[in-house]
Amino acid sequence: MIDASTAHDALLTVHVIAGTAGLALGPIAMLLPKRRGMHPRVGLVYQAVLAALTVSALGLAMLDFDQLWWLALIAVGTEVAALAGWRAARQRRTGWLPRHVGLMCGSYVSLVTALLVVSWDSPLAWILPTVIGSPLIARARARASRQSPGRIDEALPVGS
Repeated sequence: MIDASTAHDALLTVHVIAGTAGLALGPIAMLLPKRRGMHPRVGLVYQAVLAALTVSALGLAMLDFDQLWWLALIAVGTEVAALAGWRAARQRRTGWLPRHVGLMCGSYVSLVTALLVVSWDSPLAWILPTVIGSPLIARARARASRQSPGRIDEALPVGS
C-alpha cells in the first residue's frame, strides 16, 4: 500500500510537470497558424496535459480535502473550459471560433493564475491574470468573430 506522503509526492510531481507543460504549450498553440498543421496537434497535447493536471489536482485535494476542496473545483472548471473549447472547434457550429478562443484562453488564464498563486504571496496573484487576460481574450474573440461566420452571441447559446 502506498502511504499518503508517497502519493502526495507522486501527484505533486505529475501536477508540476503537467502545469509547466500547459504553460509552455498555451502560447505555442496561440501563435501557431490555425486550422491545419501543428495547431490542432499542440491543442490535443494541451488537452492531455490539462487532463493530467486535473487528475493530479483531484488526487492532491483528496489527500487533504478539508483544506484543498476548492482547488479541485478550480481544476475541474479549467478542464471543462478547455474541453468545451476543444468541442467547439470539433463541431464547428455557427460562431464556433470566438467560443473556442474564449474558452481555451480562459483555461490558460487559469494556469497562469495558479502559477502566480503558488509563486507569489500576494492577493494580486489571484486578480492580475484575469485583469490582464480578459481584455486580450475579448480582443482575440472579436478578431475571431470577424473571421468566423455567425455572430458571437450565436456561438454562446443558453444552456451550453
